[in-house]
Amino acid sequence: MGRSANDSGVAFDIDEETQLILRSLDEFVEQEVEPIAAELGETLTNPRLGHEPDGRLTDEVLGAIGRVRKRSAEAGYYAMNMPSDVGGEDVSAVTWYRANKRLATSAVPLSNEVLAGPAGPKPLLAAAEGDQIENYLEPAMRAEKTTAFAQTEPGVGSDSPNMDTNAEKDGDEWVLDGTKQWITNAPYADFVQVFARTTPQAEAGRHGGITCFIVEDDEFELGSLNNAVGSVGRQAEVRLDDVRVPADRVLGDVDAAFYDAMGFLGLGRLEIGAQAIGSAEWLLDRATEFATDREAFDRSIGDFQAISHKIARGRANVYAADAAGLRCAWTLDGGDPAIAESSILKWFATNTFWEVADDVVQVHGSSGLAEENPFMDRLHQARIFRVVEGTDEIQLNTIASQYGL
Repeated sequence: MGRSANDSGVAFDIDEETQLILRSLDEFVEQEVEPIAAELGETLTNPRLGHEPDGRLTDEVLGAIGRVRKRSAEAGYYAMNMPSDVGGEDVSAVTWYRANKRLATSAVPLSNEVLAGPAGPKPLLAAAEGDQIENYLEPAMRAEKTTAFAQTEPGVGSDSPNMDTNAEKDGDEWVLDGTKQWITNAPYADFVQVFARTTPQAEAGRHGGITCFIVEDDEFELGSLNNAVGSVGRQAEVRLDDVRVPADRVLGDVDAAFYDAMGFLGLGRLEIGAQAIGSAEWLLDRATEFATDREAFDRSIGDFQAISHKIARGRANVYAADAAGLRCAWTLDGGDPAIAESSILKWFATNTFWEVADDVVQVHGSSGLAEENPFMDRLHQARIFRVVEGTDEIQLNTIASQYGL
């Protein structure tokens, strides 16, 4: 499903197919996800209960996540944005955006596992050929295997072309050396998509000479867990010490993976933008309810401008961010890489989420800080969103360069 028939104008209405998907997702969360989350109860919401001493997610939590993903895959939601010829539903970027946003408005734990995130298949994996299809792509589509996207390094984040990880050809094998860091799902991945320099920049240019390799979980060493607040147990180091992989593990073309990686980040920015906006909407709804019910000085606290303006400002920014999200998704559906649009969305939506989350904690006062309430969890998530998939500063640099600076 691509752009609407009315390509000459702009439409913000939700088409019938997308409405059906959104309603079905609501039912799926209620019927499938909520019972699984209820079985674990506080284990999912209390970080002291759902993690091992080193931060790793417990087997109980991992099992619940896996069940949600597999049931979602069976229902056709998990990787529905992937091409139909690899088992996806080929839904548009606009529909994928709306679906991510919708799930972010849910208060049910594990709802964020319904759609494939960093652990699931992305368009880059659709380049799989030969045995890669049966061994990696198809199991990932069915949520039977999970993956990770290994690009960031200890000394190289946003400046990824200067990566130190390298691979050299040795007969029918490639030998990989280097360390990746902050790799989401690395502690649990069945295979990792590792980016390595295969030709020096002096020969291939800044953006050339980078290749993607499929490396299985028993072929690399898992380093320390990177336990970020709000995302404990999710990221880790991937250490590659003379790791040998056969030549048929190259994903895509040799020396041509940089732009594939950028495509991954563009989609990731759309997804994060959608999740940020959905989360901000959910928070504002809770703040509105609280401000209406809570009284102080014989008045609803929502009657005071100090409170009402926080919520009103949040509503205005979310409204604008959602328009930016739809514009970005619409641009992607037209075949444009949406470089400026995805950076604008990611920067504006995540900063809006951050400001809304902070204001909603403030509106709730002491109860906003309480562990049994979800507001600080959302605030932690908002802070993470401003760093992953490109920091605020990188987004602004990209926007400036796209507009001639």
